[in-house]
Parts: sequence; C-alpha cells; structure tokens
Amino acid sequence: MELEGTILRGRDFEPIDGRVVLEDGEIAAVEETSTDSDNIVLPAFVNAHTHIGDSIAKEAGGGLSLDELVAPPDGLKHRLLREATREELIGAMARSLQFMEQAGTGAFIEFREGGIEGVETIETALDGQDIESVILGRETVEAMEEADGFGASGARDGEFGAERTATANAGKLFGIHAGERDSADVNPALDLDPDFLVHMVHLEDLHYRRLDDEETPVVLCPRSNLVTGVGTAPARELLDRTTVALGTDNVMLNSPSMFREMAFAAKLYDVSAREVLRMATVAGADIANLNGGVIEPGRDGRLLVLDGESDNLAGAEDIVRAVVRRAGVADVTDVVLGGS
Repeated sequence: MELEGTILRGRDFEPIDGRVVLEDGEIAAVEETSTDSDNIVLPAFVNAHTHIGDSIAKEAGGGLSLDELVAPPDGLKHRLLREATREELIGAMARSLQFMEQAGTGAFIEFREGGIEGVETIETALDGQDIESVILGRETVEAMEEADGFGASGARDGEFGAERTATANAGKLFGIHAGERDSADVNPALDLDPDFLVHMVHLEDLHYRRLDDEETPVVLCPRSNLVTGVGTAPARELLDRTTVALGTDNVMLNSPSMFREMAFAAKLYDVSAREVLRMATVAGADIANLNGGVIEPGRDGRLLVLDGESDNLAGAEDIVRAVVRRAGVADVTDVVLGGS
C-alpha cells in the first residue's frame, strides 16, 4: 500500500513531497519524490487521556463544579455510570470510538472506571474496531491485572501505594491525575514515581524542580480545564522540562476530537504548531510505549490523510500550522490504521 502527497515526516514533521510505503501494517519506506497528489499525510493522533465511559452522558451537568461532576464515588458521572445498563454503556462507547477513528485518532489511553467489569465493557465496545487502545483499569489491582495498567484518580482520593507497587511488578503503565484543582496533590503523585501525570495545572517552584530532575511525562487537557474552570496549565514550562502530550478527557465534557484539542491548545498555550502536533501524536505514543505517532520506517502504519485542496485547507502557506489550527473531520479523506 502506498500513500502519496505532502508527507509530514519524522518528529519535526518536515513537509516533503513523496510517498509512504506500507507493508504488513508497518511503514517500510518514506520516499521523497514528485507527486500530483494534493493530500497531506501525517501520523494518526494518539489521544493520551480519555474517559470513554462518559459517552453515556454527553453534556450532562452544565454549571456543576469539578467535584460535583467527576469526583468519586458520587460525582454526577459516577452516578450516571452506575445507573446505565451494560448494553447502554457498550453502545455509547462504541459510537465514540467510531467517531475517534473517523476523526483521525489511531490510539488512545483510557482511564476506565468500574473495576474488572469496566475493563471488560470497553473491550467489548472495541471489538471489530481498528483503533489501538491502552486501557488503564481503576479502583482495584484486579482491574489493573485485566488491563494494560492502572489509572489513579488522584492522590487526594487515596494513597495508591499498593496499586503502584502491583502495577510496577506487572510491568504495566501507571498514570495519575495531579494538580487539577490545586497543587496539594502534585508532590504525593510524584512520590509514586508514575509513568505519567494528567492535568498539572497548578504547579509551584518545587514541582518544576522535581520535573527538571525526574522528567515525568505530562498529559494536558486544555478544553476540559476550561470547561471545569480549573485554569490553564503552564504548557511552555512543562515542554521545556519533559514530554507533554494532549488528551480530550471526559466525553461528558468534550467531543473526543484531537482536531479540536490541537486548535484550542495552539491558541491557548505559548507553543508552536509543531510542538502541538507532536503533543497530539508521538508524545502520547512515547508515554504509552506504542510504535506509532510518527512517520518513519519501522513504525506502525497508523496514518491520517487530509485533502490539502479542501475548501478549508486550500492555499495554506504553512502546512503544519494549517493542520494544527484549522483542519477538521471534514478534511479527512482516509484513516489508515495498521494497513486497513
């Protein structure tokens, strides 16, 4: 299989005219050559933080505080999840996953509520879909053992030492929310030596010094932080210290569209378009130890093709900037996930 057009090659997304050659679901070659195609070929997105179970309750809870919306065990989302039937949850999640694929997401990292049953539910919703999943179980060690790792709600909700130890012993991924409401839970989260942190809106000098030393990766969710009113993460300061990825967070609050997340991040944060595109692709792949997120030989063939001559993108002077700040689902001509 070959894809031609303007290829955004490597971690710097260097635009070249040429083709990507795929063999057995892997990028076999990236060839620079003349082409008549107006397509733009880039890595499929890696959505580094989701709560797909919230698909059952889109736009619920307007006007509620963060704790009222999502705090366990009795925040609105948790009550609605308990009230929904398994069939309702599976159907709602499957539709969100289909939308994510259509909108160019090739992989995602999910914090999955509901223990073992929650993990099994999203695995059922994923059946027959090509999107790559990294499922982090929550609430119990048994859920972690069933999943790809453990996703902790935050150090203010518990100590999580036993879960961290069990996850490390299993050789799996451990992520935790931190610094979303305030800075009080950042040090306890860092003390757990997590594989990554989510949100990191409220930080103090000590936290920056620790990140300088520890370089713990961070996932930012700018639209979610706006909706819940918790503030704006210091993206520039974080990027200067560690790997930073993007996630869309709760489907209850936001559409799981990485196009929307990129455009918002590019206009909110003091970062370049290339940095935002890196946050939306290879940074998330690095965090989750996935072999995608970048167009290089040997990488998984999870690619997104945009129509560079669409009414929205035609005439773009800076291709990377146009992809990040203005591209959308309507510009997608193909999503290639593992050669399919």
